[in-house]
Amino acid sequence: MKKILIIADGKTAKRFLQRVISSDATNNKYFVVYYNETTLPDTKVEKFSYYKFDPTSFSKISVLVENEDFYQCMLITATKTDMEESYHNIRKIDQKIQISIVDKWDLEFNDPNLTVIDAHDTISNIFSNYLPDLPLFAQNLGIGTGEIMEFKIPFGSPYVYRHIRNIDQKRWRISAIFREHKLLLPSPSMMLLPNDSVLSVGNPNVLKGVYKSIKREFGQFPIPFGENIYCYIDMKLMCDQDVEILTNDAMILHSKLNSNKLIFKIVNSRYSHILDKIKSYANSNMFVEFDFRNDNAHNIISKDVEEYYIGLIMTNQKFLHDNLQFLYHLKLPIFKVAESGFFTIKESVFLSSNSEKAEKISSIIFDISSQLKSEITLFDVHLENSEEQDKIISHFQNLGKLFDEKIKVLKTEKNPIIELGKRDDFLQFVIFEESMLSSKIASYFSTDIEKHYFRFKSNYQLFIPSE
Repeated sequence: MKKILIIADGKTAKRFLQRVISSDATNNKYFVVYYNETTLPDTKVEKFSYYKFDPTSFSKISVLVENEDFYQCMLITATKTDMEESYHNIRKIDQKIQISIVDKWDLEFNDPNLTVIDAHDTISNIFSNYLPDLPLFAQNLGIGTGEIMEFKIPFGSPYVYRHIRNIDQKRWRISAIFREHKLLLPSPSMMLLPNDSVLSVGNPNVLKGVYKSIKREFGQFPIPFGENIYCYIDMKLMCDQDVEILTNDAMILHSKLNSNKLIFKIVNSRYSHILDKIKSYANSNMFVEFDFRNDNAHNIISKDVEEYYIGLIMTNQKFLHDNLQFLYHLKLPIFKVAESGFFTIKESVFLSSNSEKAEKISSIIFDISSQLKSEITLFDVHLENSEEQDKIISHFQNLGKLFDEKIKVLKTEKNPIIELGKRDDFLQFVIFEESMLSSKIASYFSTDIEKHYFRFKSNYQLFIPSE
């Protein structure tokens, strides 16, 4: 049994005593010193003993403290003088007893055995919890530095309708879900829904990033990968026509997406009319930079990705083919242009046979398609993995209803790869994964539909990293 000394005065002290009485389930014994009857709680219990005298009187408080072996002392007073005098009286008697005080006056004590509860900070922190779209931090649990956080899943979140197993949880975990006033313990198969409140535990800095990601609404791409679009032009390897297609499409895409800047990096420059044209593009939103170091493309691009906060890289089919492995390891979206021209794109097409991978990048697909005002088309093909396709279609349809975006599902018994191979009027979203780096010959015979991306080399494609 621990003995606790409470010096109490005022309304806050009365509320505190009532709270302890209603919630305490321990064998603690409480000794309450007061001098105002209005401070006493309405309910009396045996484990509370009350002493009516002025705690600023050293002679009176010393008798009680010296006769009892107190484990802790708590001070809640209505005036600054009462707080200071009561504290100093306790310290004269016992230098090591743990004291906790409620500070309303910005008091200054140099005491390692003192815990100060700043009333102004506490009230402001609680009051800020009622502002919309702010995370709730646990302040009386754990370390109290933000490692326990609660946030609500908004309707526009990329996490809506995603299974927990498909959410990357490195250095953090979803510990509980509150839905319709019920506590749900998360399982890998559980899906997050709009208005769910998620209790998470993890590294405070990681949780802040997760919170920003959860609250991110559609129309922000290329965020979260970066802010700027990067266009690498090697005039030694590209003819004027290739350069013109790439630069024109880059400017069109930049005008449609929520990108901050469009960066043209020119290497191996040579005089041509297209070079003069690119130079004329330079303004506050478009940056033209020449590189004369004769360095290799990988070093140049890697450095620029770090320096310019790149969120999307634009290139053509040849550069993609020759540098696929390097581009994969950048872990950035890659937009590959085509000769047909950007304005030939009539719809966005997504082919996948893996529902987990599709779910991970679905929010990015919706984000880009909404900005491009392009309808998303899925194929419902009767194959052995039709169950996986059903999951993908269901997930996209749920997101489509939520964000008022049209989803077109084409039912067919024909191979969609062959059917689409006859067209050049769509943008294909591709899951950018390591298996794509394998031999093209082996991919021809693969049942994994993602590996057949190379069959659409004459089409516009956007490769999205899934990790």
